[in-house]
Amino acid sequence: MEGVFAWWSALALGLFPIVVWLLWWWNEIWFLAPVKASLNGSKIPPGHMGLPFIGEMLNFLWYFKIVKRPDDFIKSRRQRYGEGVGMYRSHLFGSPSIIACSPAINKFILQSSDLFTIKWPSTEIIGANSVVSVNGESHTSLVSPLPYVLGPKRAQSWQTMKPRRGVVKGVRAQPFNFPGTAYHHALRCRRKLGAVFRAELEKRKQGGDSASVERNDLMDGLMQIKDEEGNQLGDEEVVDNITSLIIAGYESTGMATMWSLYYLSKSPDVLRRLREEHMEISIQKKGAFITMEDIKKMKYTPKVVEETVRMANIAPVIFRRVNKDVDYRGYRIPKDWKVAVWLRHLHTDPNNFEDPFTFNPDRWNEPAKPGTYQVFGGGPRICAGNMLVRIQLSIFLHHLTIGYRWELINPDAKIRYLPHPRPVDGAKMAFHAI
Repeated sequence: MEGVFAWWSALALGLFPIVVWLLWWWNEIWFLAPVKASLNGSKIPPGHMGLPFIGEMLNFLWYFKIVKRPDDFIKSRRQRYGEGVGMYRSHLFGSPSIIACSPAINKFILQSSDLFTIKWPSTEIIGANSVVSVNGESHTSLVSPLPYVLGPKRAQSWQTMKPRRGVVKGVRAQPFNFPGTAYHHALRCRRKLGAVFRAELEKRKQGGDSASVERNDLMDGLMQIKDEEGNQLGDEEVVDNITSLIIAGYESTGMATMWSLYYLSKSPDVLRRLREEHMEISIQKKGAFITMEDIKKMKYTPKVVEETVRMANIAPVIFRRVNKDVDYRGYRIPKDWKVAVWLRHLHTDPNNFEDPFTFNPDRWNEPAKPGTYQVFGGGPRICAGNMLVRIQLSIFLHHLTIGYRWELINPDAKIRYLPHPRPVDGAKMAFHAI
C-alpha cells in the first residue's frame, strides 16, 4: 500500500511541473505557431498570452480592480519588454490581442479603417446593428443623420431606464456567460432594454393610443432615418441603435460632467478663474441664455473641458479587429486578432503630459504633442459626440458656476476603474446657491 502511494506521489510530482509548463505556454503555442509559419522576416510583438481561455484577464483585473493602479498594467509591460514600437502581444477579453499604446501606432490603427475594423468583445451587448458596431457603408449611412437624430429634444427621452448601468458593466467584460459574471448580468439587462424598446416600437408602428403623437424623441428620429434608396431601418436596427446611443451618450456625458465638478472642487484657483469668466459673460448677457457665439468666445472654459476629459479617461481602451496580416515597423499584427488601443496610457504618460495626474487647464495654453491626445479616438471612427460633449460641458459649467458652489462629501473616496473610472461613492456632493 505504501508503495502504491509513493508511486502516485512520484507521478504527481513529476507531472506537476509539466502541467504548469503547459498552462503557462499553451496560448503561446496554440496561437503563435500558425503565425510564425508565415512571418517572412517580421517579428511578433513582445509579451505573453497568459493562461488558456482567460489569457491575461487576471493580470488586467489585478491592476484595474484589486490594487486600483490601472496605469501599471501598461507600465509593467514597458518595464519588462521595453518601449519598442508601443505594441505587446496578449490575450484579453476572450481573444488573442495586440496592445497598442504609443501615439504613432494608435494613430496608424485608428486611421486605417480598411485594415482594422471596429470589434467589441461582444456585439450581443452593444448590438450587431448599432452604429458603434457596424463598418463600411452601413456605418456611413447611420452616422450621417446622427446630428439630426441626436437633437436637443431627442437625446433625453430614454435616459432613465434602470437596466442601462448593468449593460455598461458588460461592455468591456470578459465574455463568459455564466451566473455571477458582469457579462451574464449585462446580457440580462440588454434583453430587458431590448424588450422595452421593441414593445414601444411595435406600439408606434401599429398606431397605439399615443402613436399618433409626435414625440420628437430618439426613437422617432431613428424610425425616420432612410438610406439613399429610401429604405428605413429595420426593427432590430432601431432597437440596437437606440440602446447603444443611450448607453454611449448618457454614460459618457454624465461621467464627464461628474469629473468636471470633482476636479473643480479640488482646484479652488481653477474654479475661481472659471467663475470669473462666466460671471463676466452673465453680466454681458443680462440674464439671457448663452449662445454658440458666446461659447466660441470663452477662453478659459475650453481648457477646463479638455483637461477634464483628458484626466477622466472615460474610454480607457477601444477595440479593433485585424482584417489581414499587417506589418508595422518590423512587427506582425496577425489577421483575425484583436487590437486593444490603449488610449489611457497616452494621457497619463509623463513623456506626453508633464505631471499628468495634476488637474492643470493651463497646460492647454499650448497644443498637446502630436498624437498624444486621443480621448475621442481618431480616424473615420472618431467619437461622433466629441463636439457635443464639449458644448454640453461648457453650458453646464456656465450655469453652475454663476449660481452655485459645491463641495465633495467624501473628497478622499477611492476610485473604481471598471467599467469606467468613478469614485466609489459616485462623487457625492453638496450644493449651495450663491
